[in-house]
Amino acid sequence: MLDFETLDRWDKEYFWHPFTQMKVYREEENLIFEKGEGVYLYDIKGRKFIDAISSLWCNVHGHNHPKLNKAIIDQLQKVAHTTTLGSSNVPAILLAKKLIEIAPEGLTKVFYSEDGAEAVEIAIKLAYQYWRNKGERRKTFITLSEAYHGDTIGAVSIGGIDLFHGTYKDLLFETLKLPSPYLYCKERYGKLCDECRDELLSMVEEILKERGEDVVAVSLEAGIQAAAGMLPFPKGFLKGVRELARKYNTLLIVDEVATGFGRTGSMFYCQQEGVSPDFMCLGKGLTGGYLPLAATLTTQEVFEAFLGEFGEKKHFYHGHTYTGNNLACAVALANLEVFEEEKTLEKLQPKIEYLTRRLKEFWELKHVGDVRQLGFMAGIELVKDKEKGEPFPYGERTGFKVAYRCREMGVFLRPLGDVMVLMMPLVISYEEIDRVINALKQAISFLS
Repeated sequence: MLDFETLDRWDKEYFWHPFTQMKVYREEENLIFEKGEGVYLYDIKGRKFIDAISSLWCNVHGHNHPKLNKAIIDQLQKVAHTTTLGSSNVPAILLAKKLIEIAPEGLTKVFYSEDGAEAVEIAIKLAYQYWRNKGERRKTFITLSEAYHGDTIGAVSIGGIDLFHGTYKDLLFETLKLPSPYLYCKERYGKLCDECRDELLSMVEEILKERGEDVVAVSLEAGIQAAAGMLPFPKGFLKGVRELARKYNTLLIVDEVATGFGRTGSMFYCQQEGVSPDFMCLGKGLTGGYLPLAATLTTQEVFEAFLGEFGEKKHFYHGHTYTGNNLACAVALANLEVFEEEKTLEKLQPKIEYLTRRLKEFWELKHVGDVRQLGFMAGIELVKDKEKGEPFPYGERTGFKVAYRCREMGVFLRPLGDVMVLMMPLVISYEEIDRVINALKQAISFLS
């Protein structure tokens, strides 16, 4: 086994990390993980940490789960990968059927890819080509400010976080952007409410009235803008957008990459508002956090618009080498079986209530300006001056300082700017929730 100093040196010499200022990273001591067990990660020094962000929001049932391990081993003994360009494989077929069985009614087809951004990119292209195949030349997408759908060019185009996306604006196609629902509601009413929801829906309808014949789709995340700092929507907003999209004959793309597979308390957030979109994008928790796999689910109507004789060139000219990968689909199937066998969603409901109660304690802290939650997803916003709502200067990296304090107490967190994100594995115990909350409260208190 190589020693920490050697691996740390090679890490900083050869590995360019995502969303990371490498100058800073190379100046600090960082974690190098070696193994995991349940909700815990162990670094190569043997230190133990609660994985309070589910390894970037994807781990569901804990690390090293025996059923998920076995699914990969069993499939590996058969074949690791076969192409799905013109052929198929057993796990991909079974998983597609299972996803349709648990998805909102009306979704009937599954297109695979490797991560959430690709799932969204596929939805964008499918929606655009759908109208072309029907003889219409639509080109406009309606989306939200502060949206995040991934980092490929199409996904960035319908995104709206300037910090992430501003550099690439000359590469992007234009969209019509509505205000972030949470920020709009807080600014005008101080809270999420029916009045702000109805005003936002009126904005959507006004655009669709004027531009509906050119609108390819309305795209939005499911119930909360997660990467923007956990900004939830007013209840009923998603359902209202669904109704307006139908009324004005346009498509609806719902991004459930972060919210799917139990994060909001139901398998998919769409189900909480009785919404069946034209496209639903899945990723992250699809394999329980084991392997890269994503899926774009769509309707029979969309699918049939791509059918025709070969010479008509109506089919979808898009695919990836590992589309429907055998290993990834096998472990995704096992992941869904664990949900049923371990009654994950039923056991989650009291944990959500417990988390809600414990989150209220953060309001007492001097440097907490807001606490936001949807289901088992939460964000605690740090501010320099609570009364004025004044943020800490971006360059001070306050969120990271708090996260590093948490590491000293055995809790692994990754902030979004100065928002401390809690996205714990669904199997975490009440005692472990307490450890996470207590560590984070103590770390924030050090700011005073």
